[in-house]
Amino acid sequence: MRLLVIGGTRFIGLSAVNHFVAAGHDVIVFNRGETEVDLPAGVERITGDLWHLSDYATELEALSPDAVVHMMLLTGKQTQHTVEVLAGVTDRLVAISSGDVYRMYARINGTEPGPADPTPVDEDGPLRERHYPYRDMAEGPDDYRYDYDKIEVETAATESDLATTIMRLPMVYGPRDYQRRLWSYHKRMADGRPAILLDTRLTDWRASRCFVDDAGHAIARAATSPSASDRIYNVAEHPAPTELEWVQMIGEVAGWEGDIVPVEPDLLPEPLQTDPRGQDLYMDSTRIRAELGFVEPVTRREAIARTIEWDLAHPPDSHLDPFDYSAEDAVLEALG
Repeated sequence: MRLLVIGGTRFIGLSAVNHFVAAGHDVIVFNRGETEVDLPAGVERITGDLWHLSDYATELEALSPDAVVHMMLLTGKQTQHTVEVLAGVTDRLVAISSGDVYRMYARINGTEPGPADPTPVDEDGPLRERHYPYRDMAEGPDDYRYDYDKIEVETAATESDLATTIMRLPMVYGPRDYQRRLWSYHKRMADGRPAILLDTRLTDWRASRCFVDDAGHAIARAATSPSASDRIYNVAEHPAPTELEWVQMIGEVAGWEGDIVPVEPDLLPEPLQTDPRGQDLYMDSTRIRAELGFVEPVTRREAIARTIEWDLAHPPDSHLDPFDYSAEDAVLEALG
């Protein structure tokens, strides 16, 4: 197949590109050209503005891709513009969405209070009612977070004339993860901390995750499967461990021999306090496994190991976690 990947060099998209190439497909990447990366041999690269795709309509039409995989659809308006352009380019679109479309995300963020939604949530689960979930974080209307909403992305994509596949991803971790989802835990382990302090409200909390190469494999499988047209798929590891089990797994892979200490939130330093409001973020991935035969190519232990190795070799310049070990020592001393 001939595949056009919009985005495709930062994190998840790069993994999808690697999977396409490994399977022998012809791949073109269209992106802003802001990320330095060595693409696989044979991949064509076109630089342009993802938000003004119509400026490149003639060039894209000449590519005649069998399918377009768009990694960076963020707003309804952007998606509407995109599908109008792609109508003259391809018959098939794979749009990358997020688990944040589900109401359980609004429950945990406190934007739509109510009883916890049962989990795991499948593709027919209740969606958020309030749109623009990150508008309060935006610095103004020009900030993409102001109009960000994957529900509106999905609506614009599925209401178009394109045969559309929606891929709802959970928290994705792995090499090149710019959010460093494992860093708070495994850096403490690498630093030889005697204990990891865990908010008691998190010990039994379950959240779906996916390793980046497993996500890339799922995207590649959907994009190359005609039966995936006009379908929505959750992509997530199964089962989802509790947070306590997750930290234990990281510790086992890291060879850490410390203790995980559940602590009541009022005794914890504020940066370590996390209140999930009794709502798990657990996505059911049965559909993609049953319909497309999806199986993770990477074991969870290997995924954690590869993430730790990359993180330690590329430490971030800054992180939201202050790693205030003096404050943590004071908690441990108070607990006796």
